[in-house]
Amino acid sequence: MRWSARGLAVAVALASVCFSPVWAQTIEEESDRVPGLPEPSIAVNFPRWFGDPAGVRTMLAGRGITYAVNYIGDVLGNPVGGYAQGTQYIGRLDVEVGVDLEKAAGLKGLRFFANGYQIHGQSITAANLGVLMPASFIEALPSTRLFEIYLEQKLLDNHMSLRVGQLSADSEFIISEAGAAFLNGSFGWPSITGINLPDGGPSYPMAAPGARLAFTPNDSIGFLFGLFSGDPAGDCPDDEVPQDCSPNGLLFPFTAPLFIAETAIKYNQGEGELAGKLKLGTYRYFGTFVPQAVGNNGLPIGLFSPTGSVADKDYGFYALLDQMIYRVPGSKEQRGVTLFGSYIVAPPEGNLIQHYFEAGVTAHGLFDDRPRDTLGVGFIYTGVSSRVMDFYREIGDPVAPSFEGVLEVSYTAEIMQGLYVQPDFQYFWNPGGHTNDPVDPLKAIPNAAVFGLRTTISY
Repeated sequence: MRWSARGLAVAVALASVCFSPVWAQTIEEESDRVPGLPEPSIAVNFPRWFGDPAGVRTMLAGRGITYAVNYIGDVLGNPVGGYAQGTQYIGRLDVEVGVDLEKAAGLKGLRFFANGYQIHGQSITAANLGVLMPASFIEALPSTRLFEIYLEQKLLDNHMSLRVGQLSADSEFIISEAGAAFLNGSFGWPSITGINLPDGGPSYPMAAPGARLAFTPNDSIGFLFGLFSGDPAGDCPDDEVPQDCSPNGLLFPFTAPLFIAETAIKYNQGEGELAGKLKLGTYRYFGTFVPQAVGNNGLPIGLFSPTGSVADKDYGFYALLDQMIYRVPGSKEQRGVTLFGSYIVAPPEGNLIQHYFEAGVTAHGLFDDRPRDTLGVGFIYTGVSSRVMDFYREIGDPVAPSFEGVLEVSYTAEIMQGLYVQPDFQYFWNPGGHTNDPVDPLKAIPNAAVFGLRTTISY
C-alpha cells in the first residue's frame, strides 16, 4: 500500500482527534443560544463571540438572514484491489445562506436559500478504484461552484410548499434516512439513477433548473413532485467530462424534462413507538440521448453501452423502507436500531443499469453517554442491464460485466457538538460492474478494500 506523505499526516492527525476524549463541554446554555446558529454547531462549545463575531450573526438573524459553514474531509486508502493502490484526501467546504422573506420583507411564507461548494483534493474512485458507486459522496472534480439556489413558498397553513430555482433531486428524492450513516455516494443518490440519467441527473455536484411541490395533508402521508431540467451539464460533448461543461454551477441549462413523483407513508410515529416510513416512487426522463460512461458523481466510469444504443425508455420505479426494530426506553428522539432497504428497477433497453437494491441496519444513540453516535452496516447491489451484458458477450470481450456490490461498515462518533469523526470500511466486489482493468484489459479490475476516516465540522 502506497500512502502519500500528506495523506498519512492527515490520517494520523485525524486519528489522534478520533481517539481523544470529549474534552470540551457546551459553554452556552440553550437559553443563551446565538440566534440563527444551526443545529448542531461547533460554536456552542466555545465563548459566544466565536459563534457570533461582533454580534453579526444575531443582527442578521433579527432580519431573517441565517448562514452555516460546514466542512467535510475524507482520507481514503485502498491497500488492495482497484487498478491502483494508495491513499487520497478530498475535502468539501459548504457555505449556506437562508433568508426568511416574511421577516425580512413581509412576504408571508416565502424563503430564499442558496449554497455553494469549494471542492478540493482527489477522488479515490476515479484515481484508484474505477467503481460505479463512489466511495465518498463528496467526490467530484476540484472546483468552486454554486449548487442550489431557490425560492420556497409555504401554502395551505404549511401543508404545501413550492420550490423554484436551481434544485438538486438528491436532496429530497429517493432518500433513505438511514443512508446518512454511510460515506458511499450511492446511499445518497442511487447508482441506477446516477448512471442511467444524462450526466448523472440533477444531483451532486450539479443541480439544475426545476420546480418541486410538496404536499403533506397530515402527519401520516406526504407527496413529492419534481420537474427538473434533466441534463445538468446541458449540451455537453460526449468527449467532455460533464463538470467541465458547467465548471462553476452557473450554466442553468434548460433541456428535456425529468419528472419524479414520490409518496411517503409514515406509521408508528408516537412517542415510544417503533417508527416506520415507506416510500414509493417513479421517475421518467422525457428526452433521448446516447448513454455515456458517467457515474453518479459526474466522473467517468469504465462501463459503456452497446454501439448505437439510444436511451428512450429512461424511467424507473422504486420502493424504500426505514423500519425501527428497537427503541431506547424513554428516549424522545429516535434512538435505537433501524432496518432499511430499497429496490429500484429500470428497463434493460437503453439503460446501463437495470436492477439496484440496498439493505442494512443502523444503531443510533444506544448508550446514554453517546446519544449521537451511530453504527451502520449496509450492502448495495448494482446490476448491469441484460442488454449491456449480451453486447459484451457478442463482441467477445474477455471480461463480461454483471454486477457491482459493496459492503460498508461505518461508525460516527461525536467528539463535541458540531464535530464528528467517522472511521469507515468498504469492500467492493466486481469494481465497475466487472469491467476491464485499464492496466491489463484482458483482466477485470480486482476486488477492492477501502479504509477511510472522515471529519465533519459544522459552524
